[in-house]
Amino acid sequence: MGEEINGIDTESYGENGHDRIDYVFKVVVIGDSAVGKTQLLSRFAKNEFRFDSKSTIGVEFQTRTVSIAGKVIKAQIWDTAGQERAVTSAYYRGALGAMLVYDITKRQSFDHVAKWVEELRAHANHSIVIMLIGNKVDLAGDTRAVPTENAVDFAQDQGLFFSETSALSGDNVDAAFLRLLEEIHGVVAKRKALECGGGDLIGNNLNGTSSAALYTGSSKKIHIVSSGSGCDLEDVSDLKKPSACSC
Repeated sequence: MGEEINGIDTESYGENGHDRIDYVFKVVVIGDSAVGKTQLLSRFAKNEFRFDSKSTIGVEFQTRTVSIAGKVIKAQIWDTAGQERAVTSAYYRGALGAMLVYDITKRQSFDHVAKWVEELRAHANHSIVIMLIGNKVDLAGDTRAVPTENAVDFAQDQGLFFSETSALSGDNVDAAFLRLLEEIHGVVAKRKALECGGGDLIGNNLNGTSSAALYTGSSKKIHIVSSGSGCDLEDVSDLKKPSACSC
């Protein structure tokens, strides 16, 4: 029996499993080397943490299938070596979401986050949903080099979602990934509503310059997730939600 997420048995929706997959969402995981990207992916996809994990060479991906809003969604999550030269525009092609990871004990990894955001917005779809992740909160204590407030301020300024996680303990990993997938589903639903209605539901062109164009006027929120809070999310910003479009 596979692990159940929102009532869906993940084994039943494997490559040769159930005949209904409503959506396949490509998510890219980016950030500096050694910030824990591969371990976060392994924790979410397999609920594993490998102490003998080595640096990723090239590109690899893992999948996990979940149920969101009554839809069966297969998340295809891509990981890279964490070096800018290893990340090309082809890596971002078709990505609907991104996990941008830094290590809370390494200030330099956070200082590079702005450059990664620029990279995303230069090569990815303008409606990509970005979740900023401060990883390794299990090491916080005296070794924390990036105050949570710094990350919150950056996320607010850039219009990102934000969580702090621990791939080692698993704290908030599922919550962060599932929130990202929920927001991607919201973007897809809005896009379908626009196509159905033939109008601009939220006053933004799908080809606009803002990476959060589909979220303007929506219920986009930034969250802090502390290492001991499980799935409890604390809102630090909120925009008003427009009336829904029904087809």
